[in-house]
Amino acid sequence: MKLASPITPCLWFDGNAKEAAEFYVSIFPDSKMGKIAYYPDTGKETHGMDAGKVLTAEFTINGQPFTALNAGPQFKFTEAVSFQLACNTQNEIDYYWDKLREGGGEESVCGWLKDRFGLSWQVFPAMMPKILSEGSADERKRVMDAFMKMKKFVIADIEAARKAA
Repeated sequence: MKLASPITPCLWFDGNAKEAAEFYVSIFPDSKMGKIAYYPDTGKETHGMDAGKVLTAEFTINGQPFTALNAGPQFKFTEAVSFQLACNTQNEIDYYWDKLREGGGEESVCGWLKDRFGLSWQVFPAMMPKILSEGSADERKRVMDAFMKMKKFVIADIEAARKAA
């Protein structure tokens, strides 16, 4: 059976869903804000939100629809779910790394970071999956040894490790 719409990630926020959606749309080309829904003046005993507060903010990044939901402090993002950004150039890696860290994002290791809302991202060179699946055992080891020491990936350093003998 065909679904009525594409599978859409719904991201849970604590009062800043619209701000988060606007942040993501500002970073990625081919992105746009969609409909904004507001809590009605009924159901507060269940959802706990004041009437008129943003309920959901729809947005699209690179053709992928998302929903940002304002639903309270009960749940937080973890690294168990992350979004991958396969970048073709070092300029792309630098751009996304820097933009996603703006306003309090945190670097991690191996191309991982959390944005200021706590959402995890993997910013990596698009060539990595091919190297790690098709390269020789020695090449894979050298590349792994190189990037396991990195926070933000540096393509030149990965290429140097790949070509080292």
